[in-house]
Amino acid sequence: MSGNTPPAPPRPGTRRPGGRTARTRAAVRDAVLTGLVEYGYPGLTIEYVAEHSGVHKTTLYRRWGDLEGLVADALVLAGEDGWTPPDTGSLEGDLRSLAREVVQSFTDPAMGAPGSAIIAAAFQSERAADALRAYYAERFTRCEAIVERAVSRGELPAPADGIDAGALVRAVSAPIFFRLFITREPIDTLLADQAAAATLAAARAGVFTREGTPSS
Repeated sequence: MSGNTPPAPPRPGTRRPGGRTARTRAAVRDAVLTGLVEYGYPGLTIEYVAEHSGVHKTTLYRRWGDLEGLVADALVLAGEDGWTPPDTGSLEGDLRSLAREVVQSFTDPAMGAPGSAIIAAAFQSERAADALRAYYAERFTRCEAIVERAVSRGELPAPADGIDAGALVRAVSAPIFFRLFITREPIDTLLADQAAAATLAAARAGVFTREGTPSS
């Protein structure tokens, strides 16, 4: 899956790895995402998840508590993947690849619809919002490797621990998410490349240097 959107439900017949508990959790996650795409958070019900996952609703209530718990766990499960940030050999290439990945994630029908639906759910459920923040915070932590590599190559004017990697990565994706969820404009590779170029220029200028850290 992409590192920037929750996973899409697998195609029918796809085998899920792991034991029974893992398969049950994945089946519930798939049903939650499918239901969010179909009906949105207000229309999602425990009954729908039970029917489409094959897990009795009594079990759903006992294990996840309520719909908020189901949606939150879908994001937790999404964050347990093996995604790693791009490693192209340059900061410019890494940022461009990362931005293009975000665009691809949300323009691919299989991945974009569930990702958009679960982000929309986070506007209606505080627990889902907390899970979404944790999901992206963990992604930003993984992206610290991009900064560390750039510093080791001499591409950034500050020590790695003096750069806010999270702010740098947010700057790459922010214009894309603004168009997706605020102005509802189309997104494409050109937008991704522009976002990457702007972030690169800002990074080289020391914009993401933490307060109190020398930029040279």
